[in-house]
Amino acid sequence: MVQAEGRTFPFVGEEAIRPELLETFAYEYKGREAEITIQTEEWNCVCPFSGLPDFGTLTIRYVPNERCLELKSLKYYLTTYRQVGIYQEHAANRLLQDLVACVKPKRMEITLDYRLRGGIHTVVTVRYPNPADTG
Repeated sequence: MVQAEGRTFPFVGEEAIRPELLETFAYEYKGREAEITIQTEEWNCVCPFSGLPDFGTLTIRYVPNERCLELKSLKYYLTTYRQVGIYQEHAANRLLQDLVACVKPKRMEITLDYRLRGGIHTVVTVRYPNPADTG
């Protein structure tokens, strides 16, 4: 819970995020690269500073190695963020961490494009492998 401008907004911590809900299936074309793009405009978490909800568009781009992400399980996983207080930058990194651990892709990019709030528009993009680590 956080006290913000005289109001109390309940939210939970990152321990409520459930990566064990994520499932995969075999990618049967291992010799052929396919870039998969998944997008939802239903991304939502809670700002841990203000207690207000953050909404936006989540885009996941990845090239599978041996496994593909099962979409229904992704939806269940994303729903666990709805009451989590997490900074926008941290949410992108946590998503990447959990999805890479599950899918073990050749590469992956997560973009969170948050809706305008307080006159500020934020877009956070994180990548695996980290380009700074490869060069």
